[in-house]
This record gives sequence, C-alpha cells and structure tokens, in this order.
Amino acid sequence: MKILLVGASGVLGSAVSTALIERGHHVVEASRQGKCQVDLRDARSITALYDAVGQVNAVACTAGKTPFAAFGDLALEDYSSGLEDKLLGQIELVRQGVDHVTSGGSFTLVSGVLAARPIATGTVASTVNGGVEAFVTAGAAVVPHGLRLNAVSPTALEESWGGYADFFPGFLPVPAATAALAYVRAIEGVGTGQIHPVGH
Repeated sequence: MKILLVGASGVLGSAVSTALIERGHHVVEASRQGKCQVDLRDARSITALYDAVGQVNAVACTAGKTPFAAFGDLALEDYSSGLEDKLLGQIELVRQGVDHVTSGGSFTLVSGVLAARPIATGTVASTVNGGVEAFVTAGAAVVPHGLRLNAVSPTALEESWGGYADFFPGFLPVPAATAALAYVRAIEGVGTGQIHPVGH
C-alpha cells in the first residue's frame, strides 16, 4: 500500500512510519520540515502536498498542536489555534483527500485521551480531540468512494513523558510503538467510524 503519513517527523509519526514499513507498505512521509512539507493550518499547503504525492491508498495523520494552559489563562486565540491546526487541518486533509485516495482506501486521524479524560490544563485539547472524534463518527457515514475514516486516540507517550508527567497525574504513558499498532489496525482493517483508544 502507498500511504501518505502526515506528521512523520514527530515521536508518534516516526513510530507509525516504522510499523507500516515493517508491514511492507510504501510510506510517503510529510511534515512541516523535510522533503514533503505540509502545514495543516494552510489549505493551499495541503493542496500542494496532494498534487506532489499523487494517488495513495491511505492517509494517516499524527500531527496537530493544541496549547496547554490553565482555563483562566486561555484566550479565544488559544482555542482558535488548536481548532485551526489539529481539528480543521485534519478535516481539510480528508476533505481534499477524497479525490486522491483510491476507492476503498482510508483516512486515519489522531485525537487523544483528553477527549475522554480531561486534565486541568487541557481544555483546548479536550475540545479539539472531541471535535476530531465527532467528525470521524459523522464523516465516516458520508465520505464517498467506499473510503473509511477512523481515528487513533493515544494517551501520553513514554518518549515525551518527561515533559508532560506533571500535567497528567495518575496517567500511565505508553510507548509510541504501541500507539503505532493502532494505526496499523485502522489502516489494514475493515472498520470505519471507529475511535481506536490506546492506553485508556
């Protein structure tokens, strides 16, 4: 399978790329830096990426930023930043991608544990992750060409735990390689409209 992986340079993206390559897939890696560049906040950048890559059998995304801060310190701009990047960016990846993914192919997006288990500084992330999951549920019923639409919802990753442990009291991190297996399951499976939780 030819798979476009957006966010390939990150901790989760690197693990997903490795897992897919080990399964014999051809992975086209895209990120904000590197050979195939894309900025999820810019629809024109997504268009350029699809034009450069051509037809693929699947699209997977591990990218998307949201600000973390106490509720009282968050401004409307903080919510807008998270929505434009992780939510609307992934929606646009699917919206444009329906004409670039072969019939019967799939999209696998990323949400996160905070959609279901909020933390004190994660209001934006919880809101955005919940939106991603709602889009997957609704979009799976209407995307054309027999395309499948799913999301992976990982908890915090072991590789990043040093910088996040204080924000996630009582949470148990998982290795990125474990979260990557959920992407393999979503891409190679048959389900659609599914949220694949990892570590929660």
